[in-house]
Amino acid sequence: MSKVTPWENSYVDLGGQRAVVFLLFFCYYTFIMIIWILIFIILIFSAVFHEYAHGMAAYSLGDPTAKNMGRLTLNPIPHIDPFFTVILPLLMIILPTNFIIGGAKPVPINPFNLRGKYADLKVALAGPASNILLAVVFGLMIRFIPAIQASQSLFFAFGAVVFINLLLAVFNLLPIPPLDGSHILFTFVPLSSEVKAFFSQYGFFILIAILFLFMDYIFSLLFLVINFLFNPITGVSLTEFFNLLNGL
Repeated sequence: MSKVTPWENSYVDLGGQRAVVFLLFFCYYTFIMIIWILIFIILIFSAVFHEYAHGMAAYSLGDPTAKNMGRLTLNPIPHIDPFFTVILPLLMIILPTNFIIGGAKPVPINPFNLRGKYADLKVALAGPASNILLAVVFGLMIRFIPAIQASQSLFFAFGAVVFINLLLAVFNLLPIPPLDGSHILFTFVPLSSEVKAFFSQYGFFILIAILFLFMDYIFSLLFLVINFLFNPITGVSLTEFFNLLNGL
């Protein structure tokens, strides 16, 4: 009968410890991946609802462009842009940046078909208003449905919907091309067709440059506004929500 030396015993124990450590790391990163997937899904559907609201507002004001092009739907597939919806958010996660940016394919709108005073303004406001509506609906469910409050997973999922939609609404209201806030601003500050064409072509690059240069100030402002809105809607503070996220 062979004898097991102390060295062999320690090796067996070490092997077991390695297996446990590997399992813990696997579970941890799987959980982190699930959270990112959930956030990504919420972001996509919230952005799709945002664009759908733009299309519906334009359609109600006389522009059938989005409907004719099959974009007046909540089906996310027609709204997905390979770069802005998939590649860009993944790059922002992989690269050492402090923020993630992305979105759905903008709904096509022909402003010459729009009827009524301030039609452009109404179409621009429809997107952020749709995100505020989603935030309020899910926030009130957190506030008044005890089962959601009692479940950490449900509370996080519903809270994530509120946070992401408030973020989309407030971010899109910034008066920086090509965000909705710029269209709202330009309603009251008329610009020449040449300037509008310039912003239409280079607006996204201007936005990225401004975010990199003034990122800390912009996101401090965004979180200040979101923190102000989150508590009245959900009944809990944004700090409590993030503490729950850290404790998951």
